[in-house]
Amino acid sequence: MPQPLDEALTEVRDLLLAPDLTRAVAAGRRRGLTPSVTRAELRPVTLKGGARLQIVTDDGSRPFTRNVAPGDEASAAIDELLAEPFGNWHVETSSVTLQLRVTKKGDAQVHRASVSAAPASTGAASTASASTAQDHDRQKQWLLDPGDPLFQVIGGNAAKRRQIDAFLRALAATLPDELPSPLRVVDLGCGNAYLTFAAYRYLAGRGVQVQVVGVDVREDQRVRNTAVAASLGCADDVTFVAGTIEEAALPFEPDLVLALHACDTATDQALARAVGWKAQWTLAAPCCHHDIAAQLKGRPAPAPFGELTRHAIMRERFADVLTDSLRAALLRLNGYKVEVVEFIDSAHTPRNLLLRARRTDAAPTAAQQSEYEALTSQWGVTPALEKMLP
Repeated sequence: MPQPLDEALTEVRDLLLAPDLTRAVAAGRRRGLTPSVTRAELRPVTLKGGARLQIVTDDGSRPFTRNVAPGDEASAAIDELLAEPFGNWHVETSSVTLQLRVTKKGDAQVHRASVSAAPASTGAASTASASTAQDHDRQKQWLLDPGDPLFQVIGGNAAKRRQIDAFLRALAATLPDELPSPLRVVDLGCGNAYLTFAAYRYLAGRGVQVQVVGVDVREDQRVRNTAVAASLGCADDVTFVAGTIEEAALPFEPDLVLALHACDTATDQALARAVGWKAQWTLAAPCCHHDIAAQLKGRPAPAPFGELTRHAIMRERFADVLTDSLRAALLRLNGYKVEVVEFIDSAHTPRNLLLRARRTDAAPTAAQQSEYEALTSQWGVTPALEKMLP
C-alpha cells in the first residue's frame, strides 16, 4: 500500500546512514519535476584516510565522484540527495533490500525484502570460510526475491520461480551496468505477462525509471494484465495494449525488446520490429518452428545431408536449429552482436533457447553476408525474418 513520501524517505535515510549499507541507487524523476542529476549511486569504501561514503552522481554527460566522511558530512550529503525529486530509490544493506517508487500522486510505493544472514563463526580461518560461504550463497540468491508481491499475484511455485530467475539472469547478462533512465521496454506477445512484471520489478530495483508496454493479441489478456498492474501498484509504469506484434502502436520506441515463446513466425515479427526500432537490446525465446520445416519438407536435402531430413522427427529438430541460426545471422547482418544461449534447463521446457542481441551498428562483413547466402541457397529456404526486414 502507498505510504506518505516523507515517512518513506526517512526510512531510506536511516538505511543510507546504517553501518551495514552495501549499495544504494537513486534515479528517475517524479511527475512534473526534474532532479539536478540523472542518477546517484552510494556505497561504502575504505580509503587510506579511513572509511568513507562514496557518492557517484551523473548529470547526463559525465559522472562525478566524491567521498564523504561518516557523520555530519555524510548526513548532509544524503539530505541533499533525498531533497532531489528522484522517482526511485533502491537501497541494499546486509539485512534488508528496500525499493521505493514515487507514484504520480506523490506517494511512496515501498517494497522491503529481508536478506538471510550467514551463520556466525569464530577465528580467522572460520571468518575466511564464512566469507567464502557468503560469497557462494550470494551467487545463488534469487534476482527477484521469492517474497516479492508479484508471486502473491501470479503464484509462486518453484518451477515458475526458477524460470523467472533464469530469465532475469539472461536479462542481467545482456544489459550494461549503467542503464538509461527512463528505460523503455516492450514485451511482444506477452501472454499472461508474469515475465513482463518480473522484468519490471527487477529493472526498477536497479534504480532506474522503467516504462513497460506489454503487447498481446487478446483483449481479455490486456484487461487481466492491467488489473494485475494495478494490484501491484505499478499501473503508471506498466501498461498493456491489445494488438498484433506487427501493428501494435506504442507510446515510445523501446530500448529493450522482449519476445518470449512467441509461436513460429511471431518471433520473426518481433525481431523485425526490434530491428526497425533500432532497439539497443533484444531477448527472444523462440517457440514452435513451422516455416523452415515446411520448406525443407517440400524439397530434397543437398548432398550429402539427406539423412538430416529423411525422418520427420530429425527434419523437425534440424529445422529448429536452422531457423534460429538464420535468425541470428540476419540480426548480425543488421548491426547486432548476437549470442545464442540456454534459457532454462531443458527439464523445465524443451523450448529453452534464447537469442540475446545487442545493437552495435557494426556493418556486416563480406564473409557474414556470403555465409548467410550460401546457407539459404544450399538448403533452398527463405526465412520469414528475411522477408520482413527492409
